[in-house]
Amino acid sequence: MFKKAVEARSHQRLSGADRKKLKRSLKNKFPRASESDIDSLLPPKVVEIAVAKFQNRVHVYGVEGGFPIFFDIDGRGTDIFPTVYALWKVPDLLPSFMLKGGEVSRYIIGGADLMFPGISIPAEGLPSFIAGEAWAVKVPGNPAPIAVGTTTMSSIEAAKAGLRGKALKIMHYYHDLLWESVECPYVPNAGFFEDVVFEDPTLSSMQVSDSYSGANDSSNDQQNGISDKENGQSVDVADVHSEPSSASVAQTNSGNEIAEEIAAHVDDLKVTDDGSADQSIGEDQHPLSPEDVDTLLEKCLLQALHTTVKDKDLPMPGSTLWSNHVLPCRPSGITLDIKKSSYKKLSKWLQAKSSTGLITVKEDKYKKESILLSVNRKHPDYSSFKPEKRQVEKTVQTGVPTVSESRSLKMLEVVEVYKPSVHVNPILASVGADTGKLYSASEATDIVFTYIEKENLVKQTDKSIVVLDPILCDALFKGAIKKGTMYPTEIHKRDLGAAFVNRMQAHHVVTRGSESVVRKGGLKTIQIMTERRQGNKKVTKLSGLETFLVDPEALASELQKKFACSTTVAELPGKKGHEVVVQGGVIDDLAKHMIEQYGIPKRFIEVLDKTRR
Repeated sequence: MFKKAVEARSHQRLSGADRKKLKRSLKNKFPRASESDIDSLLPPKVVEIAVAKFQNRVHVYGVEGGFPIFFDIDGRGTDIFPTVYALWKVPDLLPSFMLKGGEVSRYIIGGADLMFPGISIPAEGLPSFIAGEAWAVKVPGNPAPIAVGTTTMSSIEAAKAGLRGKALKIMHYYHDLLWESVECPYVPNAGFFEDVVFEDPTLSSMQVSDSYSGANDSSNDQQNGISDKENGQSVDVADVHSEPSSASVAQTNSGNEIAEEIAAHVDDLKVTDDGSADQSIGEDQHPLSPEDVDTLLEKCLLQALHTTVKDKDLPMPGSTLWSNHVLPCRPSGITLDIKKSSYKKLSKWLQAKSSTGLITVKEDKYKKESILLSVNRKHPDYSSFKPEKRQVEKTVQTGVPTVSESRSLKMLEVVEVYKPSVHVNPILASVGADTGKLYSASEATDIVFTYIEKENLVKQTDKSIVVLDPILCDALFKGAIKKGTMYPTEIHKRDLGAAFVNRMQAHHVVTRGSESVVRKGGLKTIQIMTERRQGNKKVTKLSGLETFLVDPEALASELQKKFACSTTVAELPGKKGHEVVVQGGVIDDLAKHMIEQYGIPKRFIEVLDKTRR
């Protein structure tokens, strides 16, 4: 299950209703667990419970600032398993199979499934179980489980088979990638959310070294040797261990060395004490008091006002200030939640800061949102605050691309740029800017504001108003004002940037991997249309792919496999380009596929379903 690196699709905290639902599922799934056992793994109302959702549909649950506790292999809540760390805290959460000896454990922690000959059968006989049950695996003399999996057959079927064949399909084991992602539970600060989810969406922390990856590859070969059937009979663990062939020894040599090194420490594993574990979680994560959150909010706001909030960006919605400026200024590893402050709401917090004179805020009655109008940069709090210098971590690039890097080669990057026109060339020439260069909207706005500062055009009685001189007035309005109409003499700062950009020629740059193209005009959308043909049959047409550097032939082949239907590529009648025709009404799924797999923004996809009329 966790032999290959995967990518985190999303991560989120569980709401109160979701926490209750998860606990109900756990009680139904693990009847051996008491109420206190579940509470020891998922403390109620003390810490936050979060879930990481991966591309392969696996959901991993854990305590924020702690370790992975449970994982759901299909994301539906039906196949939930505890992690090895959870079993160390509650060893009796699952029934367990005891191995015959420690030497068998090296196959289990190498990635192999558990075979019946490797199980130590008690004197009273094989315990009763059914197929598909979750069981743990232990080594003799130690209550700490080393793996968890599901039974492949019932105890009755196993007895009929002579206790031969595969007993347990291993889902998670000691030192697999889920374990490696959080290091060892005894290592300080090896937090679940720091290493698995929140640090990097590409899940770089789950990329292991080449030597360990080699061990997993060897373990796969080893598992095949253990589990494969020859002449209708399965080879058991004991047979493989006692009489290995020379070919298998050569094939699994490197994997066995790693597995033996890990297996040497399996007997020393200790079950974590509930009290110490809870204490360690409490030490790593001290719940912030409302006063602490208020102080942190004040610090983050001042940091944002000094570093990222510029006067030219004002007025600014309060939600934008919070998400794009305040939150990025919080210390690493700290969760900032306005609801845990004494203000409880963002609007109340902004109004409180406005009453101190640090900022000016106005309530938008239509949008029901607070708007940041201005910043008092002469305020004592602003002047006395010294912003921190953020250090940018530089990662060393290797020759082998990671999973996220290889996927990013397929992702799309769209940049809207603007070419100077004859109207704005005098402004650019005045500030020394290149008139033949393409500029982004923010760069063009910086140029016009530079001109304003140079010519000192800000109105003295109202700092938000710009007085238009002849050059700036012609750049903004010449040819756009009807004859007989008076030219404006001033303009608001918030309207200046958009008016200046609108006087330039729109272009766009589309980049996918190493391929890039610059086109004149606005970006055209992709059209997805479903219509009926020959009675009640539906077809879905997709066109405009060339705009986003998507190969129609390759996409048609991909969609044929995804939707299990026939696809064709045809030239657009009377137009340049091609369209992909997919049999069936898959308009919603196709739009979702283009967004998720090709990174095309939703605003550039036009959907029309003619069958619903």
